Order: sequence, then structure tokens, then C-alpha cells
Amino acid sequence: MTPHAAIIGLSGPVLTPEEAALLRATPPLGVILFARNVAAPAQLRALTAAIRDILGEGAPILVDQEGGRVARLKPPGWEAFPAAAAFEGARDNAAFANAALLGATCLAEGLDVVCAPVLDLRVAGAHDVIGDRAFSDDPHEIIRLGRAWVAGLQAGGAIPVIKHIPGHGRATADSHHELPRVRACPAHLALDLAPFRALAASGAWAMTAHVLYETWDAALPATISPRVIRDIIRGEVGFDGVLVTDDLAMGALRGASNDLAGAALAAGCDLVLHCTGRIGDSAALLADCPALDDRAAERLALARSVRDAVHGRAPAALRALRDHALRAATPPAGADPTERDG
Repeated sequence: MTPHAAIIGLSGPVLTPEEAALLRATPPLGVILFARNVAAPAQLRALTAAIRDILGEGAPILVDQEGGRVARLKPPGWEAFPAAAAFEGARDNAAFANAALLGATCLAEGLDVVCAPVLDLRVAGAHDVIGDRAFSDDPHEIIRLGRAWVAGLQAGGAIPVIKHIPGHGRATADSHHELPRVRACPAHLALDLAPFRALAASGAWAMTAHVLYETWDAALPATISPRVIRDIIRGEVGFDGVLVTDDLAMGALRGASNDLAGAALAAGCDLVLHCTGRIGDSAALLADCPALDDRAAERLALARSVRDAVHGRAPAALRALRDHALRAATPPAGADPTERDG
């Protein structure tokens, strides 16, 4: 059966009988896991194995594992990884080694798609939902470190997801709770696009920003805007890889459409993401969500092939390389703005 063009969340640390039945009856392409799904390494490996027993070995299982505030795999079960901002000014090989180690850590637990790196600019005066998740306020530094991060994740065996295309850094509101409106001029928006353009052909997926950009489309946020996806993301940026929405259940899209999945796919996204983990929400989404189309399947295969071509590096060597370059930087503390409590 061709899967639906969706990635869904689950309710807890084990696959419930109701969730298993839903995955069999109306299979999504894959699943995304959150802190509520993660208790310990053995438990997590059992969960990812149970998911793939139903959806198949090729089913992607996603995780937000950026480092710093945004991490689902945390001590004591796993090591703490630094936030992206810790690498600003560091050598490329520190970012590469950290990302490769992070990717290998996720892959060992059955998590093969890592929603990182953040390529948004860190913009003074903007909402701190991005903050230290961004590498820098300088597009050139973001490009340098982002390129190393993507290559590192791929070397560690994971498929990266660059985010939040076409740029969330200027938002003065948190899209988890409300719709940000960006009124920046074309020259400033060009700075936001630069990192995504530079990594457009890297083999990474990309995740959309639930942001309304008045210069490009004064009516619709990027995730459901045919104009932004066609003309900006696919056109000006030149991104032709897998395009997945951010979580459709976020507050930014509340009331935007009675059929958010249909609107996002019609606008040009390949996959929709729905993260609540509530069985009724997931069932309703999958009932209306179209099947994965041929072009999306081709994009998925290309991302896997790029990853497979470079996978393989010893974790101990990566850890030593990273820690030497960073002098064992400590991840900054803070609340995770992306965690969904279901």
C-alpha cells in the first residue's frame, strides 16, 4: 500500500494497539518522536522497531535533535550536545564532528531523519524561539557551519532537515502559539534566503516556516502559500528536495484552513507533519491526506542516496575532534520551545 504523505506523532513510549491498528489501516510515510516517546535507549529501540515492523524498514522516523534546548535524547541515557550557537567562530570540523556524532547517536536508536540544522538568522529584537538555535546573525557563518552540519549528519547515517525555510529568524512571535508576520524588505529577506540557497542541493530535506511574509504573500503563511513555495522556495532558493511542513497543529495555522494537509500539499509541500500524538487527530488527518506522489518518492530516494554515499565514521574519533575544537563546550540551559506535550 502506498503510504499517505504524512508524518505523525505517537502518544507515549510504547506503540499502543490503537496506534498499531491505525498504522496498518492508513499508513503514514513515517513517524516523529518527542520527549514523551523517549525514556531509555532499550525502550526507544523497541519503539522504533515496532514502528518499522508495521510501516516497513524504509519508513523514516524523525526526531528534533539540534542540541542545546532542543533535544529529545538527553542525559542520562544519552550525552548532551551543544546548541548551534556554541559553534559560532569554531572550525568547520568541530561542527562536522558534532553533527556526525549526533547523527550516529540517533541512528543507533532507529531515528534516521534529524530535524536540524536551523539555518535561520539570529536577529536582534526577534522572538527568542530561534535564539541560540541559530548558528549566527551572519549568513556567511550560517552557510559555513550549516554545510558542515549537514555533511556531518549524513556521515553519521542520518538525513538532515534544514529549517525553517524560507527563514524564521525575523519573526517577533512564536509560531508554536501564533502566526508571525514578517514585514521585511526584499534586501533583508535575501539575507534570510542565502543559507537555504547555499544548501539547496545538499541532499537534506527542508521544513517550512509557519510565517506570513507580507512582501511575498500578504494572505497566506509560507506552508500553505503556492506563491512562496513555487516562486521563493522552489524558484529563487532552488530547493528541489523533500519539503515537509512544520507541525500543522501549531498555533500559527489555527483557522487558516479546514484542510491544512490538503492546502499544504496543494501548495507544493511533499509531506505534512502532525505532531499531537492524539489518535483521533492522527486518524482524521490520515483519512483525508493524499498518498505520497511519485515526485516526492523520487526526492526521498535522492536524500537517502546522498546520505548512504557518505555514511561511516568512528564515534570516538568524532567526539575527540569536536571536544578538542570546542574545548568541551557546555550546552546552554533553557526551555525547549519546540517540545509538544501532546
